[in-house]
Amino acid sequence: MGGMKELAERVKELEDQLVTCIRCGTCQAVCPLYGVTRKEADVARGKLALIDGLMRDIFADAQGVEERLNRCLLCGSCAANCPSGVNVVEIFAKARSVLAEYRGLSAAEKFLFRRLLANPLVFDRLFEWIEKFQGILTKSDKNRQNTSCPRLVSSLTWNRHIKPLAPVPFHKRGLSPDPGSRNTGPSVLFFTGCLIDKVYPEIAVDTINALTYHNFNVIVPEGQGCCGIPALAAGDGKTFNRLVEYHLDLFRHWNADFIVTSCATCTSTIKKLWPALYDKPGMSMTTRLLEISEKTMDISQVLDRVVTPRDQGHPGTDRVTYHDPCHLAKSLKVTEEPRNLIRASGKTLAEMEGSDRCCGMGGSFNLKYYDLSTDIGQVKADNILAAGCGTVASSCPACMMQISDMLAKKGKNIYVRHPVQLYAESIKKNI
Repeated sequence: MGGMKELAERVKELEDQLVTCIRCGTCQAVCPLYGVTRKEADVARGKLALIDGLMRDIFADAQGVEERLNRCLLCGSCAANCPSGVNVVEIFAKARSVLAEYRGLSAAEKFLFRRLLANPLVFDRLFEWIEKFQGILTKSDKNRQNTSCPRLVSSLTWNRHIKPLAPVPFHKRGLSPDPGSRNTGPSVLFFTGCLIDKVYPEIAVDTINALTYHNFNVIVPEGQGCCGIPALAAGDGKTFNRLVEYHLDLFRHWNADFIVTSCATCTSTIKKLWPALYDKPGMSMTTRLLEISEKTMDISQVLDRVVTPRDQGHPGTDRVTYHDPCHLAKSLKVTEEPRNLIRASGKTLAEMEGSDRCCGMGGSFNLKYYDLSTDIGQVKADNILAAGCGTVASSCPACMMQISDMLAKKGKNIYVRHPVQLYAESIKKNI
């Protein structure tokens, strides 16, 4: 097949990265998906073998390989524990892009990514309309997670407990500090991210309040869009490239000391995936991407430099447990800073078992394989409950959505918060 020959040649671009896998099986022990399916095909080494076979023109079923690759959380557990240093997330993202380009995106994917996601203003307007009508389709669960359940159960909604869109997204609240504020500290460009902007705008407000409290000069550029990870995960490299270029042009107007996000996935994407997977780099673009990468930090990393731990609550009161987002803990090795922020809030930190175990969200994985996502998520929920805390914190809004869903299923009234929310509340009490 001429088409398969062409595809094999494209996949050979990954050959140098594939040969480092020694098939040792370490990934099997840490893969959250394998933990519930017990299928070798769900493990990283099994998927890498598929890519290797595709490269050698062994497989004629490109669609089957693509489906196997999509059955992955991209959590990075395998990469973080690989003794050979195989960058599995990067390999899978590149392979998905090659396969999607070979097979072509569906009409729905083209519309979603290239007409909506790639155009931030259009994307914002769409969600403003969805927010107006979401009350017709959902009803409040009236729980501490502030979730809603669908009024009509379908194969798409299952029995999900959904975080509703905020009545007013962050970019419409008019709370952004004026660029060039009077604060004399380091300048910080705040990258909001889709979920924080549209679902958790209070996290953005608390992020800015915490930064300005510590004299940072905060800049919030107007017109921000998605970091590009949904398109990249779906294999749409063109939309990913377009969003990278869009934001590089947007950032060029501001010479900030740091680029800060309160979303673990956005932080990891900008810092790791923008420079690694943008596929049209010239020398100037490469330099610019590396500069952006070096400046990008999670909010907890920036605040950890200036916060002072407050007296923690007495045992049994104000106890908080913490879930490590995969993209923060595994990709960026940021684990202590969010915990320090919780301690600085005056809370007693109580570690749960498997705090760095994937919650099962995985972005589009949750939409395509909700049953598997739930199986993985229920283990996380059980660990949270065993910690005996009234609040669970996480530095990723996607993880917060998944945890809220899992706890709501169990009917447990436990608050789900971001560490910066806890810290901002402590600031208000001590002003």
